[in-house]
Amino acid sequence: MEEEITGETSDGVGQQYTAEQPPLVVEGRRKKKLKVMVALDESDVSLYALKWTLQNLFKNPTGEHVRAVEPDPEQGMVTVVHVVQPFELYTFPAEPSMYASAAMVESVRKAQQQNAEQLLSRAFQLCKETKVKSETLILQGNPKEMICQAVVEMHFDLLVLGSRGLGAIKRALLGSISDFCAHQSRCPILIVKPPNK
Repeated sequence: MEEEITGETSDGVGQQYTAEQPPLVVEGRRKKKLKVMVALDESDVSLYALKWTLQNLFKNPTGEHVRAVEPDPEQGMVTVVHVVQPFELYTFPAEPSMYASAAMVESVRKAQQQNAEQLLSRAFQLCKETKVKSETLILQGNPKEMICQAVVEMHFDLLVLGSRGLGAIKRALLGSISDFCAHQSRCPILIVKPPNK
């Protein structure tokens, strides 16, 4: 048996919802169009986060998945973002033999761009299949900083990230994008963990 929870909207009208059916986003008496940013990298975990977002956040009021011919603009929109990290021209300690040639740098940048386009094409197809209005965006720079900057500049209502499940030591050494964004983002953040296998 599902537990019913009563929430209250800003106009004082009670709203019934369950743990399976989250509350509708309400602004006054009209539903607000949800503007969600999903950050993707090459991992399966981030793709799972996108699928989870499409399945759980974009349902019509009856709880059914939207299956229209065209995306419903009243549902809101998903912006799928991939950040390409700049290719470092050299490594430390820098020795003359360790510098990358201009041709190599250009080749790596071209490969990064192609990978980003393929990844976002796959994500766009998922959104199209579920009839959710979507757009894709490729950013250049440090993923942690660029994601938080995009949230501010584009006024998102929610940021969704996948969690790779790094342990404490790896997270301390490598840094966690989701951890950084959870502390620095100026909008609510949802970190999606993959199901246990």
